[in-house]
Amino acid sequence: MDIYARLLRAYVALAAPPLDPSGTRRRDERGDVPGWVLITVMTAGLVGGLWQFAGPQLRAMLADALAQVRG
Repeated sequence: MDIYARLLRAYVALAAPPLDPSGTRRRDERGDVPGWVLITVMTAGLVGGLWQFAGPQLRAMLADALAQVRG
């Protein structure tokens, strides 16, 4: 068996999901969804909070930047 076949076999063995007691492969990715939802909600809250305080300044900065691009 050449080195590439051994490396491929090791990669597949390590990358495969663990076995259940019944011998079937299982995938448990439930922990990822709540984390991404939390990150999304927190980001939206931060943007909303910043926009409430800095909205006029951000609008002025955007208008200035667009005016400079237009010439």
